[in-house]
Amino acid sequence: QVQLVESGGGSVQPGGSLRLSCAASGTIYSINTMAWYRQAIGKERELVASITSDDRTNYDDSVKGRFTISRDNAKNTVYLEMNKMKPGDTAVYYCHANIYYNVFWSNDYWGQGTQVTVSS
Repeated sequence: QVQLVESGGGSVQPGGSLRLSCAASGTIYSINTMAWYRQAIGKERELVASITSDDRTNYDDSVKGRFTISRDNAKNTVYLEMNKMKPGDTAVYYCHANIYYNVFWSNDYWGQGTQVTVSS
């Protein structure tokens, strides 16, 4: 059993910054890709950024150049540094991880979600 616990959400003004964290705990052999998704009111959940086990990253065009995803494998944690934030970044942010519980088998896990609000 694995849990993903998010922290760092909150309210910020346009142009400001926030840093989200997501820590995995439980039965973990290794962690494959980790990612951040977001879902705004009235919209579908969308992929924001992902990072592989060997630190290859991918970003949605809407956040490219403003957000940075990173991971600390020793802490089983993924981060999302959000800079130059816009009102359109307002959403509930969810972390996701594909985690191996032994050498052969993996499963997908989601964090509980954390609210991010960008407004004047």
